[in-house]
This record gives sequence, structure tokens and C-alpha cells, in this order.
Amino acid sequence: MVQSFVLPALIALTGLLYIFAIPSEPEAVKLLFKLIPMALIMVYAYRLSAEFRKRYHWLVMAGLFCCAVGDGTLRWFVVGLSAFLVGHLFYLTAFFGRWRFSKLRIASALPIAAFAFVMGNELTQALTDSGNTGLIVPVLAYVVVISTMGWSAIMTGSRTAIAGSLLFMASDSILSWNMFVSDVAYSGPLIMLTYYSAQFLIASSLREKPAATAGASVSA
Repeated sequence: MVQSFVLPALIALTGLLYIFAIPSEPEAVKLLFKLIPMALIMVYAYRLSAEFRKRYHWLVMAGLFCCAVGDGTLRWFVVGLSAFLVGHLFYLTAFFGRWRFSKLRIASALPIAAFAFVMGNELTQALTDSGNTGLIVPVLAYVVVISTMGWSAIMTGSRTAIAGSLLFMASDSILSWNMFVSDVAYSGPLIMLTYYSAQFLIASSLREKPAATAGASVSA
């Protein structure tokens, strides 16, 4: 029982250490401590799925890995953005493989789409005003993909997947708004707290056996 709390505790500890204690310089040290929580989350995810690894589990693991690559390369914005985008494609593929139909879940596409439209419009205007028009297409593509990822998580009916995906959307929204539209108070801690929480919750969805989450889709 105690052992099951060791990794989550280490993830929380190293995440908080990175956010609140590690100075921004030297940059290499800061980056190392940024990646440690993600490495631990990947170990946590791998251990959770040890007994029943299926397509869903490998897709989530691939998503975690791509997001870790995005963390390490975000200083080259388009490169890091592309890695995160691929990570989200892995996540949404995993989630759609555990689709559980309901009218309410289908209807959740409407507020998700409204959110994506507002964010996309604001970011497009800000990028146009600042002369960064070359970023409009990749940023809008990212908004579409992460919004679809959030909706696909809702379609699973998994509380951990849903909470993780919506927190991921919140984290990236704060980041992009702060970068391109206007300053967000305490943006740094808010971005990383929601980000690490999102990844941990998505990884935690691996503890759910396919039959429990997807009904008849036991091979997902």
C-alpha cells in the first residue's frame, strides 16, 4: 500500500520543486528539473499498465513521451508545439478507442467548439497585430487538435481522462494567452501546476481496465 504512493509523491515533490524552487539559470539545470516529473509520470504510467497492456496503454505512453519531447524543445516554439501536437494526436486516438456513446457527451462538443473558436479568434488577432502571421496556422492547428483531444476524453466517460484533458486545455490556454494576447498573473505556476496535474491524471486513466471504461470494447 505504501509503495503505491511513492511514485505519485515523488511526482508531486519534483513538480513543486521545479515550479517554486529551481532558479531559471542555469537553463540546462532548469530544463532537467522540468523533465524529471514527466519521466516519473512515464514510469508511473508504465507500471500501472504492466498487467494488461493494450493499444490504449501504448498510445497514452506515446503521448506522454511526445509531450516530454515538447517540454525539452519548447524554446524552439514551433518544434515544441509540433511535438505536443503529435502527443495530443496519440491521446485522442487512445480516447476515441474507448468511445462510450451518450447524447450528453456528444453535446459537449458544442462548448468545446465554442471555446476553440474564441481562443482561435483571439490568438489570430494577437498574432496578426504583432506581425507573427507565420505562427497563425500552427497555432490554430494546435487549438483544433487539443480541443478535439479534450472532447475525445469526454467521450470515454473516464473521470481521470476527462479531468486530465481539460486541465491540459487550461494549461495550454494560459500559456498561449500569456505569450500572445496579454499577461496572465502567476502564469508560470498556473501553467505548470495544471500541466503536471493533467499528465498525471491522463496517466492514471491507465489503471482502468478496458472493459470498465469502454463497455464491450475490451480490446481497446
